[in-house]
Amino acid sequence: MSGSSEFYLACAAQSLRDAEASTLANVRDRCLRSAASWQAMATRTAEIETSRRAREKKASDAAADRAAPGEPAVDAYRGEIG
Repeated sequence: MSGSSEFYLACAAQSLRDAEASTLANVRDRCLRSAASWQAMATRTAEIETSRRAREKKASDAAADRAAPGEPAVDAYRGEIG
């Protein structure tokens, strides 16, 4: 999990603590809504980060496959430039 996801989770936790400490119903409700929003942002960010890592790995694997030694086209190309 990256720093931004961790930040969102920390804000959600703080909002929950604020809600527990509140004696006013409207403030408690506001803090609970805030915590839910922070949690949703953390979840979305974590999903985006996971998707990004998967995309980058797929691209990296594809690039490595294209440049794998021992393939005739790659060896011929390397022979031309080497």
